[in-house]
Amino acid sequence: MHQHAPHYRLFNRVAVAVLVLAGNPVFAHDDASVSSRVQVAWAPIETLSEVKDNPMQRGWLRPEDWMKTLGDYLRKRSDILLPPGQQLRVTIDDIKLAGDFEPWRAPSAQDIRFLTDLHPPRIDLHYTLLAPDGSTIREGKDRLRDLSYLQRTVPTTTDPLRYDKRLIDDWLRKQFARTQS
Repeated sequence: MHQHAPHYRLFNRVAVAVLVLAGNPVFAHDDASVSSRVQVAWAPIETLSEVKDNPMQRGWLRPEDWMKTLGDYLRKRSDILLPPGQQLRVTIDDIKLAGDFEPWRAPSAQDIRFLTDLHPPRIDLHYTLLAPDGSTIREGKDRLRDLSYLQRTVPTTTDPLRYDKRLIDDWLRKQFARTQS
């Protein structure tokens, strides 16, 4: 066991270096890179199902964290799909993230989000797509659901919002994918 100890120390040093670099401003998220032609707004935080259904604020992601992450993700992904000059305004009216907390399972499970078929991701939103001159091209309301989210494959990732992001991607492809000419 002692002959491997230097490797473990090296691994620990590398892991610490990666964590330090990840916190470095050079690698940090740059809000300026997020598209200004795609605007994302949220209903009042206290009206969102994810917040109302979690009054004890279980879990490691706080509402302001997942709202920022999903809002930035929606802006970036929309920017890729929209033709030049078009603008998109999205308001998230309600959201329930994939899975749910089941503290009754065990005292040590207070902050564990269990992913089951009973708790699919869902997002209710309304949107307006604008032409370069500011006129409305299309607007609507959508209720996004992925009832089979656990049966569909996702890339291997530890992203706690992977199912919610896939729900956004599915909606964007359906609503805004460019037609092939």
